[in-house]
Amino acid sequence: MTKIAIDGPAGAGKSTISKKVAKELGYVYIDTGAMYRAVGLKAVRMGIDTKDEKGVTSILPDLDIDIRHEGVEQQIYLDGENVSDKIRTPEISMAASNVSAIGAVRTALVDMQRKLAKNHDVVMDGRDIATFVLPDAEVKIFLTASVEARAARRYRELIEKGESVSLEDVKAEMIQRDKNDSTRKVSPLKVADDATVIDNSDLSLEESVKNVVEFIRSKIS
Repeated sequence: MTKIAIDGPAGAGKSTISKKVAKELGYVYIDTGAMYRAVGLKAVRMGIDTKDEKGVTSILPDLDIDIRHEGVEQQIYLDGENVSDKIRTPEISMAASNVSAIGAVRTALVDMQRKLAKNHDVVMDGRDIATFVLPDAEVKIFLTASVEARAARRYRELIEKGESVSLEDVKAEMIQRDKNDSTRKVSPLKVADDATVIDNSDLSLEESVKNVVEFIRSKIS
């Protein structure tokens, strides 16, 4: 099985680009960030502080996360409910960042992710795919962009979904997430030694997908 690992900060377009790249290559796409968002959503719904390690860990034994591919879209189910849209709010974005710093959460989800990669050709994106989840991936990419470009993209995405947010607040949240993700003790966000950095600050979605697909094909051909 061929494994493509794509890491990068929030708002770099990892999920959208990885999904399109997987479709182009005929691979299975796995959005690991959505799995952490589902854990964050469950904790919030249960009234648990997402920074409370003991509290969050207590929900793991009964955690039911299912990734289903319905048509061309990956859908995330939490305890039997499709929460694909509910996990994309700013509140749950921060909750996901908080729970992802908890070792027990990462252990539980990494086990799920590695099992998926054993049985399929995959494009997997997240924060620590190349450095920890799939260190033996055939292709490792660190996808990034300036914080200004990333904030603007996320802002447009939220406005299109009807969210009431300001660009300044989105940028501030993104800076905080970058800090959380890069300084956490467990599997921090960083560029793997053998990863290639691709900056798409000034690229359109189509250009970014084209560049990534061409790079991957040059590595696996």
